[in-house]
Amino acid sequence: MQRVRVRYAKRGRLRFTSHRDISRAVERAVRRAGIPVAFSAGFSPHPKISYAGAAPTGVASEAEYLELGLTEPCDPDRIRAQLDASLPPGLDVIDVVEARSGALADRLEGSAWELRLPGADAELARMAVEKFLAAGTVEVERLTKKGMRRFDAREAVLTLASEGTAAQVPGQSCVILRMVVRHMTPAVRPDDVLTGLRLVADFAPPVPPEVTRLAQGPLDAVSGEPADPLDLDRDTMRGGEAEPAGAHGAGQ
Repeated sequence: MQRVRVRYAKRGRLRFTSHRDISRAVERAVRRAGIPVAFSAGFSPHPKISYAGAAPTGVASEAEYLELGLTEPCDPDRIRAQLDASLPPGLDVIDVVEARSGALADRLEGSAWELRLPGADAELARMAVEKFLAAGTVEVERLTKKGMRRFDAREAVLTLASEGTAAQVPGQSCVILRMVVRHMTPAVRPDDVLTGLRLVADFAPPVPPEVTRLAQGPLDAVSGEPADPLDLDRDTMRGGEAEPAGAHGAGQ
């Protein structure tokens, strides 16, 4: 009957929660909120909840997305309020819109990331960033589900900048890296970029970084930043182009 798209945040200690545990929390919250979610057919029916572009475990995010298939039309604002109230603190619902066209995953072309590096040297970070951006390729290795993979971390990085910030701990500096990374296969993650900085300039933070995804969506041709992937659904609701016949079932 209806598909809705949900933007939610993963904050605080919830960043250490695995994607499987988040999925379970969402399913319980949907039941608790009384949202009329549809179920798949077959011997073992499961709720029609799909996720797109989930952040890795240990990473906070302000831009996680999921899609719900519903058995009856519902007001997106009511779903936002009820779902947010039913989720644990740290999983916070930011926006809900009715899905109007296309597949959500196709819109997630890139992500904007912020990495806080307590205790790192600002000048060394600046020089490492310059060397990374000047490199034609920066090959890194990471263990994936398919085994050890070697890939170019430089190709996916559209922008990368560093800045110092006021020390939160007396006597301890902090460096902030901000980057926009294009979604590719295999995915280039912030830790891959840190590996690249170590390879090209021997730069490594003294403690594990605090990583937050700030946004993900279609890459704006002018700014190069990720735009809001839900804007296309909102534009249609405001009287934009009508949805093509059959598109309502796309992505299910």
